Amino acid sequence: MKKYFMMCMVLMCSFLMFGCGKYGEEDAIKDFEKQVDNTKGYHLTGELMIKNNEDSYRYQVDASYKKDNLYRVSLKNKTNNHEQIILKNEEGVYVLTPSLNKSFKFQSEWPFNSSQTYLLQTILKDIKEDKNRTFKETEKQYIFTTKVNYASNTELTSQKIYFNKNMELEKVEVYNKNDTIQMEMIFDDIDKKATFKDTHFSVKDNMSVAAVEDEVNTVSKIDDIIYPMYIPENTRLESQDTVKKGTGERVILTFSGEKPFMLIQETASREQDMLTIPVFGEPEILGSAVAAVGEGSVSWMSDGIEYYVVSDVLNSNELLNVAKSVSVMPIGK
Repeated sequence: MKKYFMMCMVLMCSFLMFGCGKYGEEDAIKDFEKQVDNTKGYHLTGELMIKNNEDSYRYQVDASYKKDNLYRVSLKNKTNNHEQIILKNEEGVYVLTPSLNKSFKFQSEWPFNSSQTYLLQTILKDIKEDKNRTFKETEKQYIFTTKVNYASNTELTSQKIYFNKNMELEKVEVYNKNDTIQMEMIFDDIDKKATFKDTHFSVKDNMSVAAVEDEVNTVSKIDDIIYPMYIPENTRLESQDTVKKGTGERVILTFSGEKPFMLIQETASREQDMLTIPVFGEPEILGSAVAAVGEGSVSWMSDGIEYYVVSDVLNSNELLNVAKSVSVMPIGK
């Protein structure tokens, strides 16, 4: 009897030590998946840092989700308070620039066709789909390391996703091939019981409400022409033309050679009636602004100037490399 009692005690201790098990990778994934699947809506805020060569840009992020498949992400540049909104509703995907009364409408599967540092669903998708992910527990955190999917920026290769011990998301870091942080999203607050009216995801409502707060300094003249710091090999500046337009001017830089392209800079002005421009492509955070990346083109606005890089030859990665080098700094006339 005594021997039987001792055996039961050993089995019970073994169960307590091994049967219950230590909280691990699969438990963490299940808990995070349950959070995402059970929410009917969430609202999160935080700060996003993006590195572009030697420069860093910071955005105040305000993201909303409503079941099913409604998203609104406000990105406000902390340097100049210029706001752009990425919107997904029943009608499509949009990038809104309320200060100019202008929007781009995309034929896109955003946000699920690429990694996003500020949306719970895409973060969960990256964790679940990477079979080679790693999981680490520290004294205060759980950390997943996964690969990333940024089709238009192949320099970005991996990310670290940080949770506290209550499996609340704290931070996402995105790294390049050299293991240098290129993006960092720090979460301030995540409300997983948030509710929204459908108008919260309406193009018209967002344009009218956001435009009241968003002011952009429009200019009528381009004082400093900005040249790209990156030019593809065996390509050179062939011509530079300045053209007057109704409310300002346009500068056209034409590059010829093996990989020809044009860089157009023009003064921005607010549209009297809301203008929607169709784009076959994707929204992309360029550094100083959210760009519209289409087939053979990249367009964005910064400091009252609208920029366009267009080419029949350059692929999307090359177009973005030119565009990013433009947004770094002016190089004189």
